Parts: sequence; structure tokens; C-alpha cells
Amino acid sequence: MKTSTLALVVILAVAGLVTAAVVRTEWGRPLGPNYDGPEGRPRPVTPPPAELGADERATIAVFEKSAKSVVFIANTAIERDPWSFNLFEVPQGSGSGFVWNKQGHIVTNFHVVYGADAITVTLADQTEYKARVVGIDPDHDLAVLQVQAPESALWPIAVGSSGDLRVGQKVLAIGNPFGLDHTLTTGVVSALGRTIKSMTNRTIEGVIQTDAAINPGNSGGPLLDSAGRLIGVNTQIVSPSGAFAGIGFAVPVDTVNRIVPELIKHGRLIRPGLGVSLVPDAITRRWGIKGLVIGRVQPGGPAARAGLRGARETFSGRIEIGDVIVAVDGKPVEVADDLMAILERHKVGDQVTLDILRGNRRQQVVVTLQAVN
Repeated sequence: MKTSTLALVVILAVAGLVTAAVVRTEWGRPLGPNYDGPEGRPRPVTPPPAELGADERATIAVFEKSAKSVVFIANTAIERDPWSFNLFEVPQGSGSGFVWNKQGHIVTNFHVVYGADAITVTLADQTEYKARVVGIDPDHDLAVLQVQAPESALWPIAVGSSGDLRVGQKVLAIGNPFGLDHTLTTGVVSALGRTIKSMTNRTIEGVIQTDAAINPGNSGGPLLDSAGRLIGVNTQIVSPSGAFAGIGFAVPVDTVNRIVPELIKHGRLIRPGLGVSLVPDAITRRWGIKGLVIGRVQPGGPAARAGLRGARETFSGRIEIGDVIVAVDGKPVEVADDLMAILERHKVGDQVTLDILRGNRRQQVVVTLQAVN
């Protein structure tokens, strides 16, 4: 009797423990405030690796070196209260930019500052400065601002080259997407030699395509290579939703490095030109002409000195078509953008050889380029 009673007690005790365990660990319920098992304590920390991977260390080094060159740009408009007639600032948008030199020049996109009555630049140390627009080039979507900041607060970005880029090489973008300052994204060069349209509908040549995440607010920020050198200015994205979709574009640094000094010196890009005005492409196509029809020749200009002829009105009132430019330096031209792309590779004073059609006769003319607006 004693033995059976003891066995019963043991069985009941074990059953109680099992029941208690089942109750304590019932699925989908808290374990309770008195539970003292390992699940109620923080997990042990797994020891970190001896050091980060080489690629991670390189990315961190690039960010720490380059982030202090990146700025946040706020574009505001001045409006008047219709009731009190007081003036107040209204945010129009924001974007990114980067320090170009110790004199306080900041490079960004033209569309970031377009229509601004006031511009505020926030440096990496979070100090804010009022900025002035020094120069703009809407055709390349570039602008140069200037702030009065101490040299010690300005960290000019390292400038690289875009002519030797290769598809597949790593790139990094730093900017302020959606106002989140100094955001780093990484990717690769997805393609080279792309073309995009600027706000003026002019074609920007040689554009870099990347899959590094670029969103609203990244515009004007730097695209960097793995050494932290500037290789482009992030400018546009292709996206059905308006947010990042894996296709971003950057104006190549070789174009930026050529244009920015002009904007700093002259406030605008000094373009080399022929001294002619062209008949619009749409009209030329309507006439069935393949090439660029010269509408007017600037008196005393390089085209006039080379003997080129524009359109003229005959005594009978009919329009006689002028010379038709069909090639420049041996490269065929069919629309005005073709000519502009070729001339952008030249500077004022260079000579170019034009193939023209005068009537049914083809001939070559050498023209010395001059500065044009």
C-alpha cells in the first residue's frame, strides 16, 4: 500500500510538472513575469569578425572621406500674404550639391535652384549659409552657387575622370533623398554614352547610367568611383512611379569640369559657334532636306568670312534656300543637336571643316569658331 501510494504521488507530481511546463510554454502566449528561463533574457552576442571585409572597409572609407563635401540645398520662393501684405518664404524643393573649392563655390543641378528667390546651403557640419547663384547652364542642367563660409568648413570634392569608365565598375552616390541628409547608396556603372534631355530640351551627351539608388533630393549630388573621386553629377531617373526604379543618370565629370570654370568666370557657358542661325529641324524635315539649312548668316561673323550663304528672298517674293550643312569634320549632321554635340568638343578659335550643299554641288568650307550666346 505504501509502495503504490508513493508511486501514485510520484506519477501525480510528474504529471503536474508536465502540465505546468505545458501551461508555461503554451504556443502564442507570454511566458509570464516569473519565468526565469533563457528565453526571457537577451540573446548572447555573437563575436564580430576580426575585421570587416575589404569591400566594406573601402566603402566606409569613401563615405567618410567624401560625405563632408556633400551639401543640402533648400530652394524657397518669396510670397506675399494677401491679407497682411507680409513677405514669407515658401519651400519649393530641395536637392544636393557638393563643394567645388575653398572659395565656397557649390556645384548642383540647374533644376534644383530653378525659380528660387532664396537658397540655403547646409554643410556637412550642419551649419547653414545663404547662397547666391554665380552661374547657370540649363542646357547641361548645371549651376554654380557660392556661400560665405570659412575655408576650414569647406571640403572640396576630389575630381576624377569619366572618359575611362567601364560598365560594371562600382559607384557610390551621396545625397539627400527625401530630405534625409548624407544618404549613401551603392551600385555599378550600368551603361555609358547615354543621352538625356535637359529642361531646355537640349540633349546632354555622354551621360552615365547607374543602378545606385537615386531618388528625389539626390539631384545635384555626386556620383563617385571606388576611390571617392567625382565621376558625375546625379541628375535624372527613369521611373513610372517617380521614385527609384534602378535607372539613374549622371552628367559626366568631364563635362562638369569643362563647364564649371566657365560658369564661375562668366556666369554662363561660352560656346563656340559658326555665327549662323539654322532653320528649325521640323521645317527642314517638312521640306524633305537632309541636313542643316542655314537661315541667316551673322554679318562679319566666321560663317560670313568663310563665304557661307543663308536663305534669301528673291525679287519674285520666293524664298531661296541657303547652304545646307551635311557634315562637320567628316561627321554627318541631320539635326541641330548633331551640330551642337560636335561643337561642344571644340573651343573658341578652333577650326572646323563643313561639308555643305549649295544647290546640287557639294563643297567643303573651313570656319574658325567664335564665342556665341
